[in-house]
Amino acid sequence: MIGVIAVVAVTTRPQVGDRPAQQQSLPVLSLLVIVLVVAAATAATGLLSRRAGTQARRPTPFRPEARAGTSPGRGSRTGTPPRPEDRAEDRAGNPAGNPARPVRALHDRVLSSPVGLAWNRAREMELLHRAMGFAALGFLTLVPLLVVVAAADPASGQGFARWLAQALGVSAASQDEVEQLFGTPGTALQRTTAFGLAALAAFGLTFGSAVQTGYEKVWDLPTARWHTMWRHVVFLALLVFALLLFVNTPSPSGAVAAGLGAAVADLIGTCLFFWVAQRLLLGGRVRWRALFPGAVVTALCMLGLRIFSQFVFSPLIASNAVTYGPFGTVLVLQSWLVGVGVVVYGGGLVGRLVHEARLHRRLERAYPPHD
Repeated sequence: MIGVIAVVAVTTRPQVGDRPAQQQSLPVLSLLVIVLVVAAATAATGLLSRRAGTQARRPTPFRPEARAGTSPGRGSRTGTPPRPEDRAEDRAGNPAGNPARPVRALHDRVLSSPVGLAWNRAREMELLHRAMGFAALGFLTLVPLLVVVAAADPASGQGFARWLAQALGVSAASQDEVEQLFGTPGTALQRTTAFGLAALAAFGLTFGSAVQTGYEKVWDLPTARWHTMWRHVVFLALLVFALLLFVNTPSPSGAVAAGLGAAVADLIGTCLFFWVAQRLLLGGRVRWRALFPGAVVTALCMLGLRIFSQFVFSPLIASNAVTYGPFGTVLVLQSWLVGVGVVVYGGGLVGRLVHEARLHRRLERAYPPHD
């Protein structure tokens, strides 16, 4: 935090002699106050979340008056046992004095369903927060590396903007707005030194580490040791290879059957990539058979996200570019990256639930319950 304050103070310091001393100190003081307020709010939020977690983990003390079937008027306050007619009323399943019991039963049924189980698992692993971290880290560490790699691709010739527009599936007008965010491929390649390329590769490895941590949370696995960092290098190389293969594959034109075949080929390639990526990042701690449903779900959701982008994100890029300028396009791209993060982690989570359901049915067939 001290470093952030120092950087803000240095970058916002005006030139000496341009303004009076009082006017020069006002912007710096205002920014310092804003940074301090944000830091205090962040610290307070973290403290409240830790207290809430401690209270949630604290066991609830036993209270005799909180037993099922007792309520004010039935001896719960006096300590006397419930009357026989009250017990008979409770055994009927819906006592007249407790109209909320059917709602509670419906709530318990929803929580025990596959949808409720997936919702609880997603809350435990903080799916949305991890997806937002995926988007931020990908935009800061992975995109600069891919800009250089796309500029060096002789088959593409149009740089990373073409990659991104093709992944989004946007229209021609929105593709022009995306291309305005990035420089020409030749300029990006000429001004990149060997040290800069090494720094980009090093920062790109942190993206692989973040994805690995997310998959470990999905499968409730401990954090891998430091000597497994070579898997991040292989994952990054595999990701770049998959993107090159996806971009340089010629898109069909005209026939519907050709377009359907290309979609199926993209679906199979995406499924294979996430299948191998999960196995690689998890260090072989989960079997191939268990990882396959997650890869299939992720590939299907990626295809659905691309179709969703054509109808939602494509017009948003065009409208936000007019309203907010290039910053509006960046906001839409960040929203799309958040969606990709939800698909990557959520697909793995749904795949685990599918695998557990299949394993449970297999065990029930092998060991049927005895009456």
